[in-house]
Amino acid sequence: MEDDARREKIRKALREVKNLPTLPGIVTKLTQMAENPDTTTEQMGKVIGKDHILAAKLLKLVNSAFYGFPQRVSSINSAIILLGFNVIKSLIISASIFELMEDQDVELWEHSLGCAVVCSVLAKRLGVSDPEEVSTAGLIHDLGKVAIKMELPQEYAQISVLVESRGISRREAEQEVLGLDHAEVGGWLAKSWNLPGKLVEPISCHHQPGQAENERLSAAIIHFSDIVIRGLGYGHGQDVWVPALRPEAWELLKLKPEDIDELLVEVEEKLWDVKGFSLDIKAGGVGGLPADGAEKG
Repeated sequence: MEDDARREKIRKALREVKNLPTLPGIVTKLTQMAENPDTTTEQMGKVIGKDHILAAKLLKLVNSAFYGFPQRVSSINSAIILLGFNVIKSLIISASIFELMEDQDVELWEHSLGCAVVCSVLAKRLGVSDPEEVSTAGLIHDLGKVAIKMELPQEYAQISVLVESRGISRREAEQEVLGLDHAEVGGWLAKSWNLPGKLVEPISCHHQPGQAENERLSAAIIHFSDIVIRGLGYGHGQDVWVPALRPEAWELLKLKPEDIDELLVEVEEKLWDVKGFSLDIKAGGVGGLPADGAEKG
């Protein structure tokens, strides 16, 4: 019962978010447009293109190593066609959240970037039908950590003290202090922002992929990627411990030892590309972006 009361307190705090960036109004507008079968890619591109800084950030994310498109994507319209609406919507949210994370916690930001890279490489190797959605879920898998830090500062401080004093993992400390972990918090937040189940479930189940009902493979990919990137020491996600791989994830991924060797070679190459990647785009640097999201020239 005590755990239930704590969980409800946290849900309430998240419903009344004060410190996280509010969801950009453009997301609501685009969601409404996506529900209309007559909406065209060009119309969506025009709406996004009106916000030059957001459009520039989106294109920067789309052209990053997380997605690994062979050619440069130079227009919002092309990005929508290549990635699909769900990913574009998630990236708009990511752009607002991760700008804050970059300022607040560079190590967690780097960990998130690294996890997205491993997700991208692994999803493509496994022949997943929407690897970009898996990469995006990997990018925002620790959304709950940002929410706890920003919205529950006292509890966040208690969690940090427990991690230091008892040498336990951050997730164990979260469960002790909050009665739940950052994965569950991230899942709530993603759901409250009306992100699709393809993204919500892998976020909420990335530590326990066997609990996912519909997106078990995506959750297993993020679970594995989270562990790999921790093991490589790329960012630390507020945690020095490298968790054990859950048996159900291993069974779902069906990887052989030689697959992992090849995977690591490809991942390390791509990590060089995202080292120092930043969403800090100055307004003056994007003046040439066309407002209608069309290609230049």
